[in-house]
Amino acid sequence: MSDDGTAADAGSASREGRLPGIVTRDGDRYVRVTRGLELPPRRAALGLLGVILFVAVPDLATLSPLLQLQVVHQGVLFGLAAVGLNLLLRHTRLVSFGHAAFFGTGAYAAAILATHFDVTSMLLLLAGATLFGTLMAGVVGYLSLRHTGLYFSLLTLAFGQLLYAVVIGQGYFGSSDGLSVRPGEANQALLFGVEFGSEAYSVIVYYLTVLVVVVGLLVMWRVINSPFGNALDAIGQNRTRARFIGIPVRRYVLAAFVLSGVYGGLAGGMYGLVQQHVRPESTLYFLRSGDILFMAILGGFQTLVGPLVGGIVLVFLQDVGRDVTSYFDALTGVVLVALVFGFPRGIVGSLKRGSPFRERLGRLAADPSLAATWLRGARDAAVAAAYRAGENLRILLFGVN
Repeated sequence: MSDDGTAADAGSASREGRLPGIVTRDGDRYVRVTRGLELPPRRAALGLLGVILFVAVPDLATLSPLLQLQVVHQGVLFGLAAVGLNLLLRHTRLVSFGHAAFFGTGAYAAAILATHFDVTSMLLLLAGATLFGTLMAGVVGYLSLRHTGLYFSLLTLAFGQLLYAVVIGQGYFGSSDGLSVRPGEANQALLFGVEFGSEAYSVIVYYLTVLVVVVGLLVMWRVINSPFGNALDAIGQNRTRARFIGIPVRRYVLAAFVLSGVYGGLAGGMYGLVQQHVRPESTLYFLRSGDILFMAILGGFQTLVGPLVGGIVLVFLQDVGRDVTSYFDALTGVVLVALVFGFPRGIVGSLKRGSPFRERLGRLAADPSLAATWLRGARDAAVAAAYRAGENLRILLFGVN
């Protein structure tokens, strides 16, 4: 580049640097969200739209009975736990089947502090939930990370079920009836010593969740784009090579495991404040761990916000399914199968630039007649699959002739 061009670019960057949040890199403009986080204008606009929709949910919920604040709130909280799980899944390639243990530990920590120790402060309940969820993650991670692969997954499942059995068998935890999170005369936690009515309480807790989620996403973004996150990527690609170049593999993976437990414990504590009653089946059972794992995959585990979107979508489908039919599990399964086939990289991952879904969408926009070709191809593939299945069945019943 010529001296004149360099000077012009420097002058342009200097002028735009005076504008808040606008920076120029290599001739392109970016929106600076925070230090080191610079997004193209289109992605920044989409992110801002998402935050606005996120904040507007309590008002939007008054417009349609289908959109219930508590359902969205639950989806966001399970999605936050899935964001923590995704740190392991995406960067270390470890699949945990027991992350409900940290979610449930956070929920029960808030309930125990409120019920047995008369703690009424919302912030203290959340701090206790996060602390105990983190400690539980440290213990489970320390014992489980002695193995990798399938044995690691089974160990996390075993520890989760062990915790579930302990809670459901002890009267201190309320056994199968669970515990209430109803401190104070108003039967609700207090924020800075202030009591709220039931409707205002749900909105206040929701906006506290919004704040927690936004901060949690920024922290997670910072973590995965740090040298620590790069080390986790190296560990996920090849543990032996990572150890060979000097990365303390087990220590780093344990740190990632504990950090994922922080998100689970905090989300569980918020869940306790929202539901005001926690039960072992809804917080600690192994199927809840499966839900959290599936949320990360459904939303797109290769993205930052995908697990959050997956949490909202899955909880919403389960809730709507209960209203539509008694076979809501089957309905949810059919919808999820369609989503998985239609969005193989998850909902958010399939919408990213360069994904097969975006490429097909671009080709369809350029030539709408491709839709008929694709439908014929799908029909021919279905007919061929049915023929192969019939042929295989004939061979199984009558043998080869």
